[in-house]
Amino acid sequence: MATRTMAMAVHLLLLLAAAVPSLAVTSPYVRPPPRATLSRRLQDDDDADGQTPQQELCPQGHMHTLFTPLSMHQDVQLHGLIRTLKVHISMVGPDKMRVSWITDDDAPATVEYGTTPGQYPFSATGNTTTYSYVLYDSGKIHDAVIGPLQPSTTYYYRCSSSPSREFSFRTPPATLPVKFVVVGDLGQTEWTDSTLKHVAAADYDVLLLPGDLSYADFVQPLWDSYGRLVEPLASARPWMVTQGNHEVEKLPVVEPAPFKAYNARWRMPYDVAGAASPPSGDNLYYSFDAAGGAVHVVMLGSYADYAAGSAQHRWLRRDLAGVDRRRTAFVVALVHAPWYNSNEAHEGEGDAMRDAMEELLYGACVDAVFAGHVHAYERFARVRGGREDPCAPVHVTIGDGGNREGLAEKFAEPQPAISVFREASFGHGRLEVANATHALWTWHRNDDDEPVVADQVWITSLAANPACNNKNRM
Repeated sequence: MATRTMAMAVHLLLLLAAAVPSLAVTSPYVRPPPRATLSRRLQDDDDADGQTPQQELCPQGHMHTLFTPLSMHQDVQLHGLIRTLKVHISMVGPDKMRVSWITDDDAPATVEYGTTPGQYPFSATGNTTTYSYVLYDSGKIHDAVIGPLQPSTTYYYRCSSSPSREFSFRTPPATLPVKFVVVGDLGQTEWTDSTLKHVAAADYDVLLLPGDLSYADFVQPLWDSYGRLVEPLASARPWMVTQGNHEVEKLPVVEPAPFKAYNARWRMPYDVAGAASPPSGDNLYYSFDAAGGAVHVVMLGSYADYAAGSAQHRWLRRDLAGVDRRRTAFVVALVHAPWYNSNEAHEGEGDAMRDAMEELLYGACVDAVFAGHVHAYERFARVRGGREDPCAPVHVTIGDGGNREGLAEKFAEPQPAISVFREASFGHGRLEVANATHALWTWHRNDDDEPVVADQVWITSLAANPACNNKNRM
């Protein structure tokens, strides 16, 4: 009842307040009919026992996950047991992992872990916080950093010493190859469920999400249901995320601080220095290394100040200047609002950020830029200043994870020459950095529950291109 009152109050307040250049293609694919939004009872958190869908690691490293509607959970909680909910992990430096979780009541912010099921010889204690939003009070939000950890190793762990739930994750490799999943604008629909099933069937090391996570849009219990929905995957592989417009959740006078829930629930390694990169000091943008520094990933904030002279702009310049391309084969960046877009949806919304930061990425020979926001898929050629440039990044829009707002089906005509492939379908992408010179990008649409590779391209590292690498353009 309190949840419904809170939602009504919020709504009332709102009313008041290097790809090789190829022939451009607009896919003729006809997608299946839209799926209904998953049914979610906002009181599920009060009723559920915390037992989210189970995930298992098969011998090949794939995650086999059984997803069930959240409303099917029944209260079988045993008296005195601590419920650990919404567990997810994220990378911290080269050999540590941050574990984040929520409990209903006070509990120790402790993670116990080891390499054998049921045996936890190591432990780490972290921090606990809470937040309030209008009439909503969060649970106890815990996070603890564990490690050092061995690469490519499966660890078993439990949170707050709860004997009722054991989780496991596999650490990323310390050398190439390394595999990323990239998916934006995920939301909480049956298309989201389809996307997550396809992702779970893949063998990957790290998931990258360029903004728009839960689509809670001020209704805070939807952050809770989202945490349960993604937990089977997010507790087993690191999820590295950045914010989108749906994370802002700013209400004049009542909730003037933006990103309140996002910052409380999804803490990223913004306060950790890389091998040669400074910490950003802001959870809305940061960077990290993967595969022992062979890949550098820059997570930018489309809704933090990015103008020249801003804190984010100054940090980005320092971060990219610290990347040694003799040891870092690939540099990729993520933003929310795309810098290039031939869809009628959100047309031009990323232009100001592009104008402010494109030359920094170009000067550092960034290999690819992934964006969300537009609910469709589109891959561009290597482009700078609106024109093809062999030394510029490949730009990809991947805002098609399954959000409740539907697909952006109207593309501008004629298709620009720099737009190589575009299609309005739900799906996800995979980036496999195979070696120091080549990475394979593939896009997988949700085609009637069958994983379909609809677009793919080999991306050559700009660091391996003497024409691009032997210059200082920053």
